[in-house]
Formats: sequence, structure tokens, C-alpha cells
Amino acid sequence: MIDETLLESLEKMQKAVEHVAHQFVAVRTGRASPALIERLNVDYYGSPVPLQQLASFQVPEARLLVIKPHDRSAIGAIEKALNASDIGVNPSNDGIIIRLAFPALTEDRRKEYVKVVKNLAEDGRVVLRSVRRDARKALETAEKDGDISKDELERAEKDLEKMTQEHVDTIDKAAVRKEQEVMEV
Repeated sequence: MIDETLLESLEKMQKAVEHVAHQFVAVRTGRASPALIERLNVDYYGSPVPLQQLASFQVPEARLLVIKPHDRSAIGAIEKALNASDIGVNPSNDGIIIRLAFPALTEDRRKEYVKVVKNLAEDGRVVLRSVRRDARKALETAEKDGDISKDELERAEKDLEKMTQEHVDTIDKAAVRKEQEVMEV
């Protein structure tokens, strides 16, 4: 019972950390990165399709992202989706490829992105605490029902707390790295 609850909590915490790390990738750093647009949905023949399935990406320079559609007829739809997105860059195409030139970030914009990173990290920590709370409730219920003893409950709670703290530390370290990356000129 205890192992089951702790294992389930561990899996949920790992998924939360992975989710936060994935969200950090989408935060702009002033450099071109395919991660900023690859999950963007494009209306391709009437159905939404992720951009990564329609095109390949290259980063020939630090601030230039080149999108090469597998099907040239999709260029218009891809360009329309890029214009509708919130990446803040206007695409330019030559009929074969689409270029996205990312401007250098201003100091104010960098600070805004740091705030976004901090909010994402806090959201991740909230999820971890929620998982811990749910696991603690399950353990306390098991103790009230007589399935586990008071000592087992205390040991399990200590393990749960240790596990939670490790995952919180992982999110904090990732947030600090991302903040440094965003503030780097």
C-alpha cells in the first residue's frame, strides 16, 4: 500500500517536472529555436496538423530559423499560422522556404521572460505540492482504516517529503538555468 502510493506519487512528480521543462523550452531566449514553433498547429487541407509534421527546421545563424515545408503548397498555410501565433516574428518566404529573423531582445523583454519562467516554475511547484497532499491523504486514510501502523505512516511521510523536495530542487535548478539563458546577451 505504502510503496504503491509513493510510486504513483513519484511518477506524477516526474511528469510534472518534465512538463515544466518542456514549457521552459518554449520561452524565447533571443536565439532561434525550432522548439518555439514545432508544435504550432497549421490548418492543412482543413485539419490542424503540427508544423513539425509538415516541415523541417534549420538554424543557420543564432537569430535565424529556416522552415522548409515538405509540400510547397503548404507554405501559405504555414505562413498564416505563424502570423496568427504569438511568437512576435514576421515570416518571409521565397516560395520554397520560410525565414524567421528573431530580433535581439530588449532588457525589458528579457525581464518579462524571466517573470514568465518564475511563474512556470511556481506552477510546477504547486503541482508537486498537490501530489504530495493527495498522497498524504491516501496514507492517512490507510492508517485510519488500520492498513498501516503509525510508524509506517511517519516513515512514508518522510519519504514523500524527501521525494517532493528533490523534485522541487530539480525545478528550481532548471528555472535558474533558464533565467540565466534568457538574461544572456
